[in-house]
Amino acid sequence: MIKGLAITPPILGRISIGRVVEKNGKRLPEKDDQFTITTQVQNKDGWLLHPLDEEHRKDAPGNKLRSIPVRMLFNDPDLNLRAEYSMFDRQTGRPLCVGNGEQCRRFTQSGVQTLECPSPLLCDYADKGMCKPYGRLNMKLGDDDEIGTFIFRTTGFNSIRTLAARLRYYQAISGDLLACMPLQLRLRGKSTTQSHRAAIFYVDLTVREGMTLAQAVTAAKELDDQRREVGLDQSALDSAGRIGFGNAAFEFSEEEIPEVMEEFYQRETEPGQPDEPVNSPTPPSTRRTGLVDKLDRRISGA
Repeated sequence: MIKGLAITPPILGRISIGRVVEKNGKRLPEKDDQFTITTQVQNKDGWLLHPLDEEHRKDAPGNKLRSIPVRMLFNDPDLNLRAEYSMFDRQTGRPLCVGNGEQCRRFTQSGVQTLECPSPLLCDYADKGMCKPYGRLNMKLGDDDEIGTFIFRTTGFNSIRTLAARLRYYQAISGDLLACMPLQLRLRGKSTTQSHRAAIFYVDLTVREGMTLAQAVTAAKELDDQRREVGLDQSALDSAGRIGFGNAAFEFSEEEIPEVMEEFYQRETEPGQPDEPVNSPTPPSTRRTGLVDKLDRRISGA
């Protein structure tokens, strides 16, 4: 195995909220209040829709795709959702520093070093809001590829916090059968003082519509029995995933640079992603700077 190369789950497509459009010769993010499932192919009009987008959208109320049936690839929540504080070079899209609030891995003149990570609020290196939470959630859609995944990226505290909690709860309550649980990705809305009472959207994970938690756990146990009977080894898959992610200091590939630049740094706020108001920009007179503003945003989960 090539050292320094993160071996991540194969990606078949993307799940996003919003899209990138071209205006006045510039590619800019446009917010939305629904999911979009795309391929990994892009043209001048943006990302091409995946066939699963139309399949799930045709039965959605108002043609708005706000829930998607999914399964997790791994039993370990931290393998499905990787979330860290991340700071990227705005010109190249490459990671400069990635940390978890205790330790970070940072590019320096001496190479990659492990340093203390005080979190963005207290870190001088992360000044001017260049360091943000960055989460990647890999999940399975459809039955065409049992190992291939679709990826959802977010820099929203609400989405990261909710997804992390749900994954751990479902792992615990199912008896470590998270990969067998019938789940669905859901878009939820709420208002906060920071959003000036406008709706903000974040991503949640629940059991499939029409199922109770008990029914979902029963279905997970039945699926686990079926997989064991044919010799599928979920523990070995988790181990392989853990080794692959740990093969590099950063989960990063050259192909991901354009997506990072579009989704992470086109605007001060996350483009078309949850945890931000839709069609309700903050009035200039209400914007504040400094530690107080940062603390307010952190408390509100924005």
